[in-house]
Amino acid sequence: MDFDDTPEEAAFRREVRAFLEAHARRKTGTDADWSRGGVSEDPEQAAAYLERCRAWQRTLFDNGWAGITWPKEYGGRGGTPAESIIFNQEASQFDVTTGFIGAAQQLVGPPLLRFGTEEQKARYIPSMLKGDELWCQLFSEPGAGSDLAALATRAVRDGDEWVVTGQKVWTSEAQHADFGILLARTDPDAPKHKGITFFIVDMHSPGIEIRPLVQATGLSHFNEVFLTEVRIPAGNVVGEVNGGWAVARTTLASEAGMIGGAGQTTTFQAVLELARACGRTADPIVRQGLADVYIRERILKFHQMRMQTAIMHRRGSPPDPSVLKNFFTQSLSKRVDLAIALEGAHGMLASADAPQDGFWQKQHMAQFSSRIGGGTNEVHRNMIGERALGLPPEPRDDKDVPWRDLPKS
Repeated sequence: MDFDDTPEEAAFRREVRAFLEAHARRKTGTDADWSRGGVSEDPEQAAAYLERCRAWQRTLFDNGWAGITWPKEYGGRGGTPAESIIFNQEASQFDVTTGFIGAAQQLVGPPLLRFGTEEQKARYIPSMLKGDELWCQLFSEPGAGSDLAALATRAVRDGDEWVVTGQKVWTSEAQHADFGILLARTDPDAPKHKGITFFIVDMHSPGIEIRPLVQATGLSHFNEVFLTEVRIPAGNVVGEVNGGWAVARTTLASEAGMIGGAGQTTTFQAVLELARACGRTADPIVRQGLADVYIRERILKFHQMRMQTAIMHRRGSPPDPSVLKNFFTQSLSKRVDLAIALEGAHGMLASADAPQDGFWQKQHMAQFSSRIGGGTNEVHRNMIGERALGLPPEPRDDKDVPWRDLPKS
């Protein structure tokens, strides 16, 4: 691995640091950091957090730091992947975040930039980078979770429109979204991977009903979305009709890499501060647990550095996104489990009765969504085996069978 900046990269890093010093403050590792928010059951606090994320996104855009690798003609900076890595490294030290706004950009931007028409890119990407319009991802379905290609939402052509009927689930932030990227089946007689089309859908369209799902944390981050004869203009198809699986894979790869490389609110430093506040740092069992958390955080960092070296210096091979995703979720579980153990009997409390207003309780319960979101850990282990290790794929007897003839759950 090679972590050294070139002279040009070092100059860029200084420029980034100067911008951040002028527009943000450094993280404290405590509950004073607003950027670790987004876990409030209070609708007003959740709305305030979203607005702070939106304001930071607009600050990035106004100062030329939004979409660092995205083309200038659509509002991006036109920079390199190395510059994007450097910016994220520096920004991780400051009390700022774009929250789900930035996450949605990483899911929506790559497929639009690669497969979208010029009209689609000019219409949607600048407003996305400004934070003016929010997006969600309408992929998962009740009967097609881990096997996404088995999705049953139907889209039927009617003149210059497509009429869509079906149900999506686990749609993050759909209640706040202006637009969504949608997968729907347009040819039920084709094998399941070949009869899917990728659409842009206006989330305010007639026929869309959003039902929040209340999670164990008390939050409603995920939603069910019901589509009843929703009309989508034919110009909202991204890529080719029936060729949506190739477009979707761009999103899925970006999603796994995003989760594995994400900045973390539950860092080792945050757990260490909790251990100090609880007076537990002299306990040898606690110290062993802290060491385990620290080691896992460093290993994840080294995986990210391997990615950095491959991108910035074109040396070695980057780790598979599935490796990053699975290691991230395992590391997260270790951190939040230790945090609850540190709180002792107080760890059984919740919300305002618990230490730090129940921050660690929410993080502990939310960990399970990270194991499912972006593809389950089990699915990603299959991908690691097949793509990274070159192992034989699992036997499949449905690959060439028309979707219409497959058994439905």
